[in-house]
Amino acid sequence: MSQKIDTRAIGLDTGVAFVTWLTGAGNLHYGLWDGLDVVAGNLRRAQDAYTEKLFGLLPPGPLRILDIGGGAGVTAAKLIALGHRVEIVVPSAELAARCREAAPEAVVHECLFEDYAGKGPFDLCLFSESFQYIPLDKGLPRCLDLLVPGGAVVIADCFRTEAYQGRAKHGPQPGGGHRLSAFRTTLSDLPFETRHEEDVTESVAPSIDLEQGLFNVFGLALKRVDAELRVKRPRSHWALSRFLTAVIPARRRKALWQRLTEKTRTAEIFCHYNRYLMLVLVRQ
Repeated sequence: MSQKIDTRAIGLDTGVAFVTWLTGAGNLHYGLWDGLDVVAGNLRRAQDAYTEKLFGLLPPGPLRILDIGGGAGVTAAKLIALGHRVEIVVPSAELAARCREAAPEAVVHECLFEDYAGKGPFDLCLFSESFQYIPLDKGLPRCLDLLVPGGAVVIADCFRTEAYQGRAKHGPQPGGGHRLSAFRTTLSDLPFETRHEEDVTESVAPSIDLEQGLFNVFGLALKRVDAELRVKRPRSHWALSRFLTAVIPARRRKALWQRLTEKTRTAEIFCHYNRYLMLVLVRQ
């Protein structure tokens, strides 16, 4: 039996490689763009501002931290440098290898959080843009089993607003995550106290404009190649077109071409369909 291709892990691995090439650091998260021009040269500064704000939410240490969805281990390395003990959960072998390289003092678990078999205890569970990938009925309830009494969960992530009625109605839209109303309902049934909640949607939204600009650069290159092949290598153009038609469904081709050549993903649209929250939840 053929196994399902793990597109999420492939996307994470590719994203880390590209951002590391661009900025010199393997940060996958959004940036905080307050006071910064939205250009690729400022991405590192925007992401550093995000990390500084995130670390400002941590209780006094040193802490035993479970970094859930720890990316390439960059955040974990910074936490260890501050004196914390860190374990990381990541879903792919490539990311696990990067984590071990970036944060050799950390314990790395290569698995989904839903499959994590550790027992802790931890003082803090950290979700930096990873909470949206974990089913609501698995995330916070599992943290309750891992945290010491009075331990905290820090979440920094996107949540969908009520304006978002699904892909079938709106098509692919920037952002993602659990519906905010569903998250609040789940949270109300669990023994957590919300110690801090901050909406930073407008501060992170320019990251979408930067990303769209990058895709448009790739799209321009592909349009130029397509035009050249159509005129100068018509047979090759025909064969390539037939191949792409055979392997990529029409809906996916349309969505990809739109992503590459249009400007349908903007900071304004992101703010309409999402709220980006930074939360501190304390176990009662």
